[in-house]
Amino acid sequence: MPAQATVTAGTFAQRFSATPRGARLARHLAVQQLDVWGFPYGGEVSDTVAVIVGELAANAATHGRVPGRDFELRLMRLPGPSRPGTLRIEVADTRTERRPPAPGSLVPPAPDSETGRGLVLVAALATCWTVLDRLSVGKIVRVDLDLPDR
Repeated sequence: MPAQATVTAGTFAQRFSATPRGARLARHLAVQQLDVWGFPYGGEVSDTVAVIVGELAANAATHGRVPGRDFELRLMRLPGPSRPGTLRIEVADTRTERRPPAPGSLVPPAPDSETGRGLVLVAALATCWTVLDRLSVGKIVRVDLDLPDR
């Protein structure tokens, strides 16, 4: 049986340099695209997506970085049985051997640790998330966020 295609109500995709500047730009353009889709700057959805994209893009630029390779951000509005549906966020990088822990196996860092909270925060904000193999090389961190009624 052939795979079922995902129907989208809107898509945004962009590649960024795997640098802190690229991560900041990814976060900025994500909230700009949400504003175009009717989720205004400073709103709950915009702020939540800014945190999620910021964390995933920073991880791609830091832990998923391969010299000379970019990372990709993809946003997809997926229709639900009733409006407004789901926002799918995907951040893909080309580093295959370094994968984040699987959902459900995240261990919060020690209280005095200065790192390790990014994916814990993503897991707390997201409806669900997972890590997938990328078709060519690398991995995709996929986050789904149920959109509230407007």
